[in-house]
Amino acid sequence: MKKHPLTVGVMAGLLSLAATLPLQAANDTSNFSTPRQQVLQQEDIESQIEHLLAQMSIHEKIGQLALRDWGTFGASDMKSIKQAVREGRVSGFLNVNFSAVDKNAFEELQRIAVEESPLGIPLLFGQDVIHGYETIFPIPLGQAASWNPELIRNGARIAAQEASADGIRWTFAPMIDISRDPRWGRIAETLGEDPLLTSILGVAMVEGFQTSNLADPTSLAACGKHFAGYGAAEGGRDYNSAYIPERLLRDIYLPPFKAGIDAGMQSIMSTYSTLNDVPGTGSPFLFKQILRDEWGFDGFVVSDWNAVMEMVPHGFARNARHAANLAANAGIDMEMHTDTYEKFLPQLMDEGKFSEAQLDTAVANILRVKLRLDLWNHPYPRAQSEAEREQIIRSAQFLDAAKEAAKETFVLLKNDKKVLPLKKGQTVAVIGPLAEAPHEQLGTWIYNGDKKHSRTLLPALRAMVGDEGEILYAAGLDYSRDMSTRGFKAAVKVARKADVILYVGGEESILSGEGHSRGDIRLPGAQAELVAELAKTGKPLAMVLMAGRPLQLDETLEQADAVMMAWHPGTMAGPALADVLYGETSPSGRLPLTWPVGAGQIPIYYNHLATGRPATDDNYTRIDRIGQEVFQHQPGNSSNLLDYGHKPLFPFGYGLTYSDFAYADLELSSTTLDVNGQLTVSATITNTGKRTATETAQLYVRDLVGSVSRPVRELKGFERITLAPGESQRVQFTLAASDLAFHNAQMEQVIEPGEFRVWVAPDAQSGLESGFTLR
Repeated sequence: MKKHPLTVGVMAGLLSLAATLPLQAANDTSNFSTPRQQVLQQEDIESQIEHLLAQMSIHEKIGQLALRDWGTFGASDMKSIKQAVREGRVSGFLNVNFSAVDKNAFEELQRIAVEESPLGIPLLFGQDVIHGYETIFPIPLGQAASWNPELIRNGARIAAQEASADGIRWTFAPMIDISRDPRWGRIAETLGEDPLLTSILGVAMVEGFQTSNLADPTSLAACGKHFAGYGAAEGGRDYNSAYIPERLLRDIYLPPFKAGIDAGMQSIMSTYSTLNDVPGTGSPFLFKQILRDEWGFDGFVVSDWNAVMEMVPHGFARNARHAANLAANAGIDMEMHTDTYEKFLPQLMDEGKFSEAQLDTAVANILRVKLRLDLWNHPYPRAQSEAEREQIIRSAQFLDAAKEAAKETFVLLKNDKKVLPLKKGQTVAVIGPLAEAPHEQLGTWIYNGDKKHSRTLLPALRAMVGDEGEILYAAGLDYSRDMSTRGFKAAVKVARKADVILYVGGEESILSGEGHSRGDIRLPGAQAELVAELAKTGKPLAMVLMAGRPLQLDETLEQADAVMMAWHPGTMAGPALADVLYGETSPSGRLPLTWPVGAGQIPIYYNHLATGRPATDDNYTRIDRIGQEVFQHQPGNSSNLLDYGHKPLFPFGYGLTYSDFAYADLELSSTTLDVNGQLTVSATITNTGKRTATETAQLYVRDLVGSVSRPVRELKGFERITLAPGESQRVQFTLAASDLAFHNAQMEQVIEPGEFRVWVAPDAQSGLESGFTLR
């Protein structure tokens, strides 16, 4: 790739624009080497937008609303699409680097835009850079299990550095949908079920992508998605209906978006789903009332892929023309993939159904972000040669960061008999369909990830033990959905030769992500049967699960002595797992969502309401203990499931380490809190075990009585601390009265006086408890 000199036409256009700036700025060239730089560094971006709008034709303005999918074009389309760029009828592209049609497409398309289009407005290249570009980090749900904002910020920063090397300056992340349903395939892309945790981690991702300076050529404009309520789709079925009362929407589903916008997030993507019977892409309530009027968002809104046209099968739009009208008037600035704006906005404007003032607003929102990204100064791929690109992509530093990130995401769910960590002198039988699966460990949304760069588990384990032990291997199953038992005999034979069995299973990457929901979330294929056969050997059995969601474990949980959730850990899965499995690092991950006993418990989440008849451990009878022909009320009447009970398999925030921690001496700075004040909550945490490990202390609160029913617990803070054996540390949280605000039935955000309970805890189901009064 090479740099292109400015053409006479581009220079003339920029000089014309500079002439409209305030005289002092236009004449002061002490800080600028060219008029082009002068324009881009002028503080008053709005004046630049105004000048560009004044020179644009209606068709050029509508062109700025067009985001085209390069991946849908073939060789026969090249002439027409390049001509569209030349005429200013395209604002940007997604998926450019997926096509083999033109390996220099980034550079060539941008050259046409800046040198041959009427005003030289650069293109914006976007892509799904979700959990890495070519250096793949753990899936977002896995990253959320770290409860570590810095880890997530660093991962996004690395992804931005790699992606910008190829010319990408916009990512369709973070996905900050709250989801309480692990059947939903896209839960893998979320940051969990809690609005506070998702807000904190989502902001960290925005900061990593965008940096503190959008004009930095390594920055990517972030895009919060999907606005709003997508994670509440009925039955976990993707693209489906979501019904969310407005109070719940404002208290649970919207806070992460508001936090991202407050952090400077530059774009928002609409949801595919309907929200209370209105497709998100056609909702003025979401995009005009909340996003613009209430929150003052000044970036741009993009539809999801094909979402404008999908309002037709939703039964909300009659046809493509009607869909364009609905989306444009709802506040969708940029249309992804489809071309209804290009085809129908001129007619709609002639008929008075959409105004030029509305069009100018949409164009201004898009130009504002392009100007903030300084695309006029940095339009081309950052890496100007293949050698320069190779120095950036998958550098040793980036791979090390991906490994360290993965290590912090693993959640140890069970460790009976202290089977983990493994010992180097042991003979270990590695069995399972995902033990040596370089593609599957990468997870969903890895358009640029390549399995040939994956570091897998088997060689990493062998490198770890060297001459101090033996690693045996038999897959048992060819892939996670394999129903054949033909490999069982060989697997059991290998298991009998070992001191300990390490089973590596779960879900292939294709079983989670967009459109990949599951009604049955048990281990797919014949995995449960294989684990049962391995358990019959009587050998200690440790299980590593790779998956994009919690799985229903049934008897498998009892058969395994140890269980570790590894999610889909990314490029460096093997070395990261080897380090943790052999105790070089103690696992520190904590669940960012509630793990159900089975699919019949879904939706399940920790911050639920108590109900009028809350279940306890002793106020109902489980199904297998109910007598025959007993009186109707004999099993009890409480909010539970007779077969699953009332508790999850593992609670939100849960996770073990190779050590143990004790919580003691809970103190509140005051037992009363003024509505304009704050108090501190503190406790002492001690590592009572024999290994250095990290604990995540969590602060929870319950409002006992409100004008609307309040959750049994709400996360209000957390702190990660690393302690050596025998070491203690005092953790302290500041709780402000404003942290207790919620929306009442009138949609007013209120702070109501009353009695509160407070916990400092290792998870959402336990901990030290006290109370205070808000007055």
